[in-house]
Order: sequence, then C-alpha cells, then structure tokens
Amino acid sequence: LVDKCIGSRIHIIMKNDKEIVGTLLGFDDFVNMLLEDVTESEATPEGRRVTKLDMILLNGNNITM
Repeated sequence: LVDKCIGSRIHIIMKNDKEIVGTLLGFDDFVNMLLEDVTESEATPEGRRVTKLDMILLNGNNITM
C-alpha cells in the first residue's frame, strides 16, 4: 500500500505528536521514509511551531500513523 504513495504528498503523525507533510521519495522494509519538500509542525506552550525542510529521513519506529 505504501509503495503506491511514492511521489505523492503524505501526512504522517509521529509518536512525539509532530505532524509531517511531504512528498514520499522512498521507504524500506522497516518503513523508514524519505520525504522531500517537508513541513513539520508541533504544538509548543507558545503555540504551533512550523518548520520547512528540503528533505527528511523518518525512523519507522517513531511513526504512529
């Protein structure tokens, strides 16, 4: 199922409640994911913090959904 999403924009929720949106470039057997054109957002006491990244490698163990 994940292989059909390569090249598509996906929304990922991490165990630490960070939300990540980016274009899926690839993944491995452990569901580690490589994304490009990434927006990372997380709740902080001051409000929502948004970070833009060119590329990110996500550890599959930390992906919730």
